This record gives sequence, C-alpha cells and structure tokens, in this order.
Amino acid sequence: MFEPDTVWEFSMANRVKFGTGSVSELPTEIRSRDGDTALIVTDEGVKEAGVIDQVTAPLRQQEDIDVEVFAGVEPDPSLKIFEAAISVAREIEPDVVIGVGGGSSIDVAKTTGVVYKYGGEILDYVAPPTGDGKPVPGPTLPVIAIPTTAGTGSETSPVSVISLPDRKLKVGISSKHQYPDLALVDPSLTVSLPPGPTASSGMDALSHAIESYTTRRFDTKPRPEDPADRPDYNGRTILTDQLARKAIELIADNLRRAVNNGSDLEARRNMSLASLMAGIAFTNAGLGATHAMAYPVAGEHHTPHGVTIATLLPAVMRFNATGAFDRYDEIARLMGEDVEGLSRDAAAEKAATAVAKLASDVGIPENLTELGVTEDEIAAFAEDTMEIQRLLVGNPRRVEQVDVEHIFQQSL
Repeated sequence: MFEPDTVWEFSMANRVKFGTGSVSELPTEIRSRDGDTALIVTDEGVKEAGVIDQVTAPLRQQEDIDVEVFAGVEPDPSLKIFEAAISVAREIEPDVVIGVGGGSSIDVAKTTGVVYKYGGEILDYVAPPTGDGKPVPGPTLPVIAIPTTAGTGSETSPVSVISLPDRKLKVGISSKHQYPDLALVDPSLTVSLPPGPTASSGMDALSHAIESYTTRRFDTKPRPEDPADRPDYNGRTILTDQLARKAIELIADNLRRAVNNGSDLEARRNMSLASLMAGIAFTNAGLGATHAMAYPVAGEHHTPHGVTIATLLPAVMRFNATGAFDRYDEIARLMGEDVEGLSRDAAAEKAATAVAKLASDVGIPENLTELGVTEDEIAAFAEDTMEIQRLLVGNPRRVEQVDVEHIFQQSL
C-alpha cells in the first residue's frame, strides 16, 4: 500500500554571501575558517579573463594568507583533472579550497575537499557499479564556491559530476557533506563572460527553475522506511516554489539584457540572483526529463550543457503540460505572456513558445540538428535517458521510452 511522505527537507550551502564586491571579503572568510593557505581551483579561460586577479587581489595584500592557483579544469572535467587538483592539494596542504568559475571548477573543488581530507580514490565515493559507493564520512575541508557564470547552480549543490571519456560515461558524487561551506556570489565577476556562455548558462538556470517548479510535490512521493534514505531530490515544496517563481521572472526580464550588454551590472546582478535561487530550488525539489535527455546528447556530441538543455526544454514542456497545466499557465505569466481567457492547452503552449523565443533571442541554436544530432541516434539516446531514473522519477508526467523518442523527434 502506498504511503505518501509527509516530511520535506531543505538543504543548501552552509552560508550564502551575495553582492557586488563581495569577493573583497574573501580574506575574512578564510581567516574565519582558521586558514592561512588556500587552493584556488579554476580554468584557463577564467584566469585569462582576469577574474582570478580580481579574486586574489585582496588575498595578495595579506601577509598571513598564501594562495596557490590550479587552473587545469576543463569543461566536463575528467577523472584525471580531479586527480590533478587533489595532487596539488596534497602538495600544498590547504586549509580552504576555493572553486572559481562555472560548474566544472566548483565541482572539482568540492570533490577535492572530500578526497584530500578523507583519502582514498575518487571512484571510492562514486555509486556502484562504476564506483564503490563509499559514503563521505563527514564534513569536508572547507570549500568556498565563487561562480563566474549565472546558471549552473553548482555553488548550491551537493553533487559533483565526473566524466569518464574512455567509457563515454558521466558519474557523480552526491553527499550532504559536499555542499560548499560558503557560496560567495559576486555578480561583478560575471561581467567578462562572453555572450555565448552567458546565454547558455542563463538557459540552464531557467531550466532549473522550470523543472523544479513543475516536478512532483514531496507528498506525492513514497515515505522512506528510514528518514536517512529520503532522496536529495525530495520533491517541490512551498519554499522551492517561491524560489523557482522568482527565478523564472528574473531570467525572463534580464537574460536578453545580460547577453546584449555584458556590462549591464543590474542585469548581471539579477541573473546571478536568479541562478542562485533556481539552484537552491532544484537541488531540493529535483529536475526532470529535460536534464535526463540532455546527458546522453552532450556525452556523445560534447555540446554545452545549457545549449543542449535549451533545445530540448520547449518540447519537454509541451509533453509535460498535461501533468501540470496550472504550473505551465503560471510559467507563461511569469515570462510576460498574456494568457487571460486562454484554454489550459493554449496557456501551456504560450509557456513553451516563450522559452523557445527567449532561447532564440539570445542566440541559442533552434534544434538538435544544429548540434549535430541525427535521427539515427534517437533510439540509443532514449534508451540511455531511461537509465537516469533519479531525474525521471520527479517528472510531472510519466515517461516511457517511446515518449522520450517522440520528444527527441520534436526537438530535431
């Protein structure tokens, strides 16, 4: 007999510090953690853009704080990149690890904090069958997450994603102990982000907000026999709804501005806030079919995550509409659409059309074909998608493999 859950949980980074210029307070944050040696984990692009100079400037002025920069992170970081960052940590013995950049750099920083403190190999902490499924024993080395994009939400997430290119596989480490100790969000650090990544990360944030707003409610999921077994994605709640709603509204109003004028600090600030709110919402409520479908596509074609998501999201919304008509009506309103007097089907279509229009306006390819996807690949992609049940279980409409194939077809 089905027994619904009656309890929801809410988690996020231990602390959040938000605001233009907040990076100048980094020395205080390191000292408050009894730190005198910091390892910054980032990528060459962020370093070359001068962002690391902005981050380290207040630190270089402190005689009692030593800083080492590891700039070897790449998109979809492989196991070797994670291992390289951990090797540097073992050499310098940091008190704090600081992830600066997009989701890749922050993910590497989070897992560096785990393995440096507790030892072992990275795959020890990855779920079977790929890894040993060893739980993270307790709090990690303090990790400060400083995003330079407005989209991934990694600064609010307990998950890190690791690519295994030889197996064409992505795996993850997920633990409540892997939440960053501090999410330090300084919108001024996103000003140098080019239009393409601004658009891609912004659409990723929009998908986080929409999927967390439409995922299944916590009390439509089964009660776990042991509270410790309640999944991290435990369903939407009144709190995640408020965060997701505001995030959708902010992105609809500000993404075009941020893409068209990267120096529009108000737009950058609103996008950083929206990304943070959407990140907190989805890391508690969960995601759905859009993200599940994006993983096999990106794994095969190495397409930017946010771009892949944006090409799939409208078709997923159209499919899901019958499972949450009231939610898609509200999404259309939040995106500035007039749905007064429309049928529920027409209102849901307005929501999907508004998302597609926003993606087009910021230069996102219109379909999967433009990303190199062919019809011959759809069956395999659909089969791989069905393996990602941790996401599909929250989708507002039941998804079968034939449905996934149809959505892929609609997205070509």
